[in-house]
Amino acid sequence: MSVAKSVNGFLINQAKDGQWWVDSVGGENIAGPFPTEALAIEVASVLELEHPAPKRRGKDKS
Repeated sequence: MSVAKSVNGFLINQAKDGQWWVDSVGGENIAGPFPTEALAIEVASVLELEHPAPKRRGKDKS
């Protein structure tokens, strides 16, 4: 197994069976398995991270 690569906020990992996975930083499988690392990288590059909307502070001062 190789060291995980970070692409677009996701980790590219190789499983023991040689397949490649796109994982979250928390270790959750997001997509896969893929036969090549290049394919997993391509998929990770188009995925979007889901972030909560920013919280507003105080009142608008306009």
